[in-house]
Amino acid sequence: MGTYHSTITLGTRGNCEIIDITDKVEEIVDKSEFSTGICTVFCPGSTGSITTIEYEGGLLKDFPEAMERMAPQDAVYEHHLRWRDGNGHSHIRASILGPSLTVPFVNGKLTLGTWQQITFIDFDNKSRHRSLEILIIGE
Repeated sequence: MGTYHSTITLGTRGNCEIIDITDKVEEIVDKSEFSTGICTVFCPGSTGSITTIEYEGGLLKDFPEAMERMAPQDAVYEHHLRWRDGNGHSHIRASILGPSLTVPFVNGKLTLGTWQQITFIDFDNKSRHRSLEILIIGE
């Protein structure tokens, strides 16, 4: 067993932008030279999340609309009242999905379903530079 670490850097627009990072994660798994193991993708920060989704136009429209119903941007948030940064909804949305995802890999390939992609979602209300930490444990 061993470990391998890498970082993915992204520039984002925020406002529930969904970015497919599957290819980048696959490249990192390949570079690790491990055949079998697990790959964890982690977002440091409290307004971004990692999840899987079928990355297609309908869901790319549906997902932000669903998030708006769950944690509306125009609702009153104590966080916003305290800090005046207008992103209370961003923190709630990110905490619902969580900051990380672990995917097994076998024979050097992620075990994702046919229509399943790994995505980073930036819920903040402004553009940002993000660094995602990738940690692989494998053999």
